[in-house]
Amino acid sequence: MTARGGLPDGIRRAARLAVPLAVPVLLSMVDAFLVNGLDLGLELGVSLVAAAALLLRRRLPLAVFLVTLPGLYIGYIWFAPMVALYTLAALRPGRARLGGCAVLLIAAHFLPYPLSDLDPDAYRENVQVLIDATVTSAAPIALGLLVRTRRELAARVDDLTRSLRREDRLIADRVLATERARLAREMHDVVAHQVSLISLQAGAVQVSTGEDAARESARTIRELSVRTLEELRHMVGILRAAGGGSAGTRDLAPQPDLAELPRLIEMSALDVVYEHEVPDGAARAKAVERAAFRTVQEALTNVRKHAPGARVRVRVAAVEAEPSAEGTEPVAPRGLRVEVRNGPPDVSAPAPALPGGGHGLVGLRERAQSLGGLLEAGHTADGGFLVRAEFPQDAG
Repeated sequence: MTARGGLPDGIRRAARLAVPLAVPVLLSMVDAFLVNGLDLGLELGVSLVAAAALLLRRRLPLAVFLVTLPGLYIGYIWFAPMVALYTLAALRPGRARLGGCAVLLIAAHFLPYPLSDLDPDAYRENVQVLIDATVTSAAPIALGLLVRTRRELAARVDDLTRSLRREDRLIADRVLATERARLAREMHDVVAHQVSLISLQAGAVQVSTGEDAARESARTIRELSVRTLEELRHMVGILRAAGGGSAGTRDLAPQPDLAELPRLIEMSALDVVYEHEVPDGAARAKAVERAAFRTVQEALTNVRKHAPGARVRVRVAAVEAEPSAEGTEPVAPRGLRVEVRNGPPDVSAPAPALPGGGHGLVGLRERAQSLGGLLEAGHTADGGFLVRAEFPQDAG
């Protein structure tokens, strides 16, 4: 991959790492040649060693600083020991360590080479050199500590920023949970009131009517109303629990499973043929049975809405695993398949004016995918519709 400057990204990254490491070394070598000339001797030798040692200053800052001191004392170079002291202050701060290194740099700067050249009687000159040495040692230490403090502050600000973002997310989640609980209460108050009225009216019809068909229809309506209230109570309990409410799982209504399908089909008021091809006693996850029930329930609802009078075929079957090559191992079910197929609508049947948001099949597909399964839906060649879902055996 080529970056904007025309160089590959790898070369650009290597350059960004190498330049800060190599530039001080080159400047220290220039300093050594300018001070000591080009003739190789003791002064130039220790100066070049001090410059080359800067390559290791980030790994061994204290050792590199000690190696640069002979370059300052013998070769009279300045750049290498100051860079080494700055690196030590930035990477390995410590009062005792920095104080001792500052004293060593002052001594290497103040004392002449050879030591016999020291004139104790030159008070004015010695004081000036001592002040110069003190400032020379204090400057890189101060700059190194400043850079380290700035890095620590930047890291602290970054941590605080992440903490504030996490806190904002938590607050947003809490607001969402509170709104969810409020909506749950509103849903319960509105829907439960209307369904209760339906149940009461159906009960009144059941008692007052003398026709067996009307009495049976009223009884069915009342049972559906009671079941709707139970499921509504269950969903409201979940929403309140998610919103920090006190609803417990012991207060929630049991969730439907495959055993409830015959009753669901009986109360659907549709012409349904139910084919149950699941072995009795097969171990299945509750989430799979609940998803299968909801798939059939939504498919039958769609038939009532869009294909009134159509014949419906509901089939629930186990999906067998592929047999082994030898055929000796027992074949166990690997999943559950649910099919709801309806024919074309009856043109003479009245179409009910039922509201729909178009989210039923989308929700079923998302539920199937969350369990590791799949759902397919589409029109058939005879003008009907097919909903097929497949769920893994042990999805949780």
